[in-house]
Amino acid sequence: MIETEPQLSKETPLTLCWFRRDLRLDDNHALWQALRSGRPVLPLFIFDSEILDALSEKEDRRVAFIYSAIEAMNRRLRKEYHSGILCLQGRPEELFGQLLNDYQIVEVYCNEDYEPYAVARDRRVEQLLASRGVPLRRFKDQVIFHKDELLTSAGKPYSVYTPYSRAWLSKYREGEQQFYPSEELLGNLLKEVPPTVTLAAIGFCDPGFQFPPADPDDGVIADYEHTRDLPALEHGVTRMGVHLRFGTVSIRKLALRASLLSETYLKELIWREFFMQVLWHFPYVAEGPFRKKYEAILWENNEADFVRWCNGTTGYPMVDAGMRELNATGFMHNRVRMVAASFLTKHLLIDWRRGEAYFAAKLLDFDLAANNGNWQWVAGTGCDAAPYFRIFNPAEQQKRFDPQQEYIRRWIPELGTSGYPAPMIDHSFARQRALERYNV
Repeated sequence: MIETEPQLSKETPLTLCWFRRDLRLDDNHALWQALRSGRPVLPLFIFDSEILDALSEKEDRRVAFIYSAIEAMNRRLRKEYHSGILCLQGRPEELFGQLLNDYQIVEVYCNEDYEPYAVARDRRVEQLLASRGVPLRRFKDQVIFHKDELLTSAGKPYSVYTPYSRAWLSKYREGEQQFYPSEELLGNLLKEVPPTVTLAAIGFCDPGFQFPPADPDDGVIADYEHTRDLPALEHGVTRMGVHLRFGTVSIRKLALRASLLSETYLKELIWREFFMQVLWHFPYVAEGPFRKKYEAILWENNEADFVRWCNGTTGYPMVDAGMRELNATGFMHNRVRMVAASFLTKHLLIDWRRGEAYFAAKLLDFDLAANNGNWQWVAGTGCDAAPYFRIFNPAEQQKRFDPQQEYIRRWIPELGTSGYPAPMIDHSFARQRALERYNV
């Protein structure tokens, strides 16, 4: 049940703005549109019980991140506008039914979400609202180009990154980018301060984690081409994944900075959109391989091997350091992610979906499209012209990208002692076995 009583007359018409993956007040497309509607705007965030109930760890860093982002917005809104975001917990369609009874909601605005669960959820909410004569208006916000904005000359979605990135860059450079200065219209928010919601009230607690800042230094972006593969560097990457995942930064502003500072970094943002449009056009990839013939791979799926990989005790330092970093912080350097994922799928012949699920449970910046796309890229089952014979040698990767062993010693203090295990499998044997298995 909604515990707050409405402070307005039922006759006061409102616009409702539903926050989801867009937890910011600036350059927020749906919020900007809502604030221009001519009616007071009630901001809403729903802690979706279907999502929260699936989380076993009650110190989940992602829930804490969402909560901290909402609280930061609320502090500003309370102080400057005597307003705030109404936070509710439950099933969205049930909560919207109650909101329609408590307020005279004329329209609901939100930004688009392209993941299969979100698409189904929005469809249910849209049908409920429509039954009461209330439209759900959705806007593009978390991507530069979405859905069918970039298609091949044959009118089909791209399934290979390189031509997609060329088309993306061409369209981006040709067009004038539009921004949505929602921060200039916040005076149009409903003058009502909802009660404060605590993490404990939604069944979670604060892990006391230090989140990466939302405003990376220009120098980190400018140097990205030269530093992105070196996991020992503290500021070699921007760590913007979590902010892009939950929309605490504007993709439009970040892409503009990247276009001025580093095309290499901009292309990382294009990879993100590529995987999003793959998930949108080929939603079956959420459950299985993009290239369906690879459904027939005979995996070993040895449980003891999987546990050693999860715990970072494979005997391959680059793999183990990455897994320990992930378990401890919710972050893993992108170069190391590729090495760890390749080791699981190619060396141990464990189904990529098990690794994908483990990363999904642990990564602070977990994003279904990117996680799925990258795991399938490494496993050789996804969008790649030369898929299965890419097999990283963990020892060579460590020599190349962590030659002074700074990164691996940071996470494996027992390295070089009898307390660290020998490699659990020979690289040459594992490589040959993987090639033969994939060939079959």
